Amino acid sequence: MTPRLSVVVPFYGVGEYLGDCLDSIARQAWPDFEAILVDDGSPDDSAVIAKEFCGRDSRFRLIQQDNAGPGPARDAGIREATGEYLAFVDGDDLVSRYGFAALVRTLDRTGSDIAGGNARRFNNSFGVRPSWLHKQPFARVRHATHVTEFPDLVLDRMLWNKVYRRSFWTENGYTFPPIRYEDYPVALKAHLDALTVDTIPQPVYYWRERESGESITQQKFQLGNIRDRVTSAGMVIDLVANAIPVVRRRTHAHLAQIDVLTLMSAFGTVPPEDEQALVDLSRELLDRLDKDVLAATHRYDRIQHAALRSGDVDLLRRLAVFRNSGGLRGGARAVPRPRRPRLLEYNYPGLGESAVPRSLYKLRDQDLTLATSVRAVAWVDGSLSIKGSAEIRHLETSPSSTLEIALAVGETSYPLEVRRYAALDLHGDQTLVGFEVLLDRELLACCTGAPAHFEVRMRSGQREWQGMLGGQGPGSPGWPPGAWIDESNWIQPGPGQRGWFSLRRLTDPCRLTAVEHTEDELVLRGTASFDEPELYLSRPIVSGEEEIPLELDGRDFTARLPIRDLLAAANHDDPFGQRTTRVFRVRGPRDQQRVLLWTAGDSAATRVVDDRVITLTRSTGGYVNLHESPIRTTAVAAATDGQELTVRGTQARDVAFSWRRFLPDSDEYLDVECRRTRSADGWSATVDVDALVPVTAVQVSPDPLAALADWILFASTVDGTAHAVQCEPFLCSRLPLAITHGTHALAVRPHAGTLHVEVR
Repeated sequence: MTPRLSVVVPFYGVGEYLGDCLDSIARQAWPDFEAILVDDGSPDDSAVIAKEFCGRDSRFRLIQQDNAGPGPARDAGIREATGEYLAFVDGDDLVSRYGFAALVRTLDRTGSDIAGGNARRFNNSFGVRPSWLHKQPFARVRHATHVTEFPDLVLDRMLWNKVYRRSFWTENGYTFPPIRYEDYPVALKAHLDALTVDTIPQPVYYWRERESGESITQQKFQLGNIRDRVTSAGMVIDLVANAIPVVRRRTHAHLAQIDVLTLMSAFGTVPPEDEQALVDLSRELLDRLDKDVLAATHRYDRIQHAALRSGDVDLLRRLAVFRNSGGLRGGARAVPRPRRPRLLEYNYPGLGESAVPRSLYKLRDQDLTLATSVRAVAWVDGSLSIKGSAEIRHLETSPSSTLEIALAVGETSYPLEVRRYAALDLHGDQTLVGFEVLLDRELLACCTGAPAHFEVRMRSGQREWQGMLGGQGPGSPGWPPGAWIDESNWIQPGPGQRGWFSLRRLTDPCRLTAVEHTEDELVLRGTASFDEPELYLSRPIVSGEEEIPLELDGRDFTARLPIRDLLAAANHDDPFGQRTTRVFRVRGPRDQQRVLLWTAGDSAATRVVDDRVITLTRSTGGYVNLHESPIRTTAVAAATDGQELTVRGTQARDVAFSWRRFLPDSDEYLDVECRRTRSADGWSATVDVDALVPVTAVQVSPDPLAALADWILFASTVDGTAHAVQCEPFLCSRLPLAITHGTHALAVRPHAGTLHVEVR
């Protein structure tokens, strides 16, 4: 019987990842597929892995060819495909379990030619993160749309997050050029040719981001790559030459943002013998882009464009090194113009040189904006402590400057006492940018159910800036702890509208008050904010929810969740973390509905069964989440005496611990082994702080905020398999942990769910 979906998987030299890729395809909820694996002359054991997999699963079959590149390999797979629909997967990536099913069913309903979904980036060191490239095109459901109606679809330059109708593909005769970056010309032409296109926000594809950046699409600084990129971009420009203006401009703007930027960055590492070739290729692309689009790019882009037109390779190299190393992250410090000190200029490479017009370095008043951050949130003796930073971008914070912060509740502002102190500013200097405000219970009681925000006003000289406090950093700002301010009112900090930091007062919330577990059950005890409550638990992926029986005593309730039932209901769609997340809702007889708030202490409840674990814990907003996942080594506490750093966790498995630092642009790493102890309560991993400070601890990066080292805690099993240790949400809410060691400052922080130590 002919399968409805054909999945083409070209691969070359991805033996380390191919098995996981094929496993994710085999676990699809959409079973009616064939997978055509195309060995493009792999030099490693990829073909062996593919053959073994085909022997186990008849839906997979292998074809082999001499190395010709990913485009011809895809074409070879398409010629063998028999399905009604067509999809593509790269051999080092993963697909979500329900992605193909969602896309195929969408096409069945709408009759569109293409359906596409969202994507995630992932690796072992930093976990799973959204793909910013796919954020705009796939922000929401759109049925039967088109790139002329929704021009952000020009950003959808990959093939692998989509399902195509095979008849549409064949009718238009798509083939891939024999170059790298072969997918964008085909993907964009398909968008232009399609009658209608569907988009869904559901993540359907997991795009591997290797620690070394060795995927061919991450080898941006090799001349062969650059040549192929320019060829691909030229084909894209040709495609939109006669498109409607909004599509043409959006495409040119995207090429300027991504492809021209890549060419400019390549000057940082290009060898001298290839410099002229890179200049010629860069000019070739720049000259084809719309001049109005280029004039609207970032100021630093325009400086690089001017340096390119002048042919000043030395300046191009300095500009690239500055940018590649993060020099723009904090915004260059402004400098006064000679003989005209009231005029400020960006202190970027090339200032005052003839290659670039000096006007491009001019700093405008509107560039001097208020920059704030939230760096730590904690409860101290019943008061809420918020530490952060406030400064004006590009300017040094003067000791004579003033800072005012007020709590804004509706139309009323409550001025706060502000303690200022020296902290790391956007330029990497210790200046008077740090602040702390304390809010006591009486003031917190003024908050309402609507978010309260923080107004910030800063004065320096005769200038004044105003704005709202935002910019939550990792750790407690992202996982802020809530607390009771009296018997019935709970204050929950967290993100509000537009990313502003906010406070909400929850009066008599539906809440979890205690958790226990027996051999067979999780026992939840809580209190509802209305009579006759009912408790519901969401069903993952398939949507809907199930009612949980309650034992009621007035508004107090007890719920018993059988462990085996929770494991049976697990239904993850994340092929990397393989975690199912479920949420609780409380409903009442008068259509009341509340999310269940966590007030059950500062540690999660876990129950291990075989190789899976059930965890009841809090969300970033302070509500109750139920996770089911594989057993992960998870840290629940971190402490230091200044000389040693000790991390502790539960579930004492037979693993060794080390702090790992990946070398720049490499999969190679340095490990600092920890001293491990195990007990009935769990494990601990201790390291000397001195061992985490690099021997050559010299700041050489133009990035003023760059760390000297970024260490990640890894756990290694006896067979050598290593994985990053997870950071439990309640530990996240107590971080960062600051350590002062001689002249160095270290900070223990969570990043995307893993535990890091940054050394400065």
